[in-house]
Amino acid sequence: MRVRTAIAAATMLVAGLALTACQGDDDKAGGNPSNANTTTAKSTPGKSQGDASGTAGSATGGKGAAGSTAGSSSKGTSGGAAGSGGKGGTIVACTAKTTGVTFVAAAKHATESEPAAATVKITNTSGKPCTIVGATSLVAKDDQGKSNPIEADNSAAGTDAVDLAPGATATAEVLYADLNFEGSQSAREVCGVQASKVEIALPKDVGRTVKVVNGSGSPATFNVCGPDVKFEAFHA
Repeated sequence: MRVRTAIAAATMLVAGLALTACQGDDDKAGGNPSNANTTTAKSTPGKSQGDASGTAGSATGGKGAAGSTAGSSSKGTSGGAAGSGGKGGTIVACTAKTTGVTFVAAAKHATESEPAAATVKITNTSGKPCTIVGATSLVAKDDQGKSNPIEADNSAAGTDAVDLAPGATATAEVLYADLNFEGSQSAREVCGVQASKVEIALPKDVGRTVKVVNGSGSPATFNVCGPDVKFEAFHA
């Protein structure tokens, strides 16, 4: 009887020890996930908050950069617009290098009351505007050199500025007598100066010699009887 009691007690003791060991293992295995979950729960919000702060900072920096770029762009555009303006250039004087000259003899003879009228044409042959201002001079020499040259300018008629656009032409009349009313009928057209060429000089410019032509451009003669030659003002 005593032996059975001792064996039963020993059996109960072993079973208890085994149960205790199993509970300890269960507690150890269950504690690790709890700790892991706790750590994960604590670390995840912190990381999310840091990422959010970094993103916000980047956005703020981007906005600042965009503002700076916009400011620079605006400033550059404004400066460019202001710098594009400028004063217009002044019109230069017409010269022998920038113009062509034509001298057209009178189409009709003079009468005792009306002079003959030749025409001086100045054409702007350059690509820029030019102006004629001041006295233009005319010199006509007899082809045979038998008489003194005829000299005239338009200072008395007027020397106001005449602007010529590229390709434009200014004209001025030269009034003179091409007949000798004091001589015989046969000698009426015999004048002291018979010039096939004349010299024209624009204001403060060199003179240039041009051929005398008629209205169709054919060679003609500037036939001048007497010293009275009147050079009129230019007009466009």
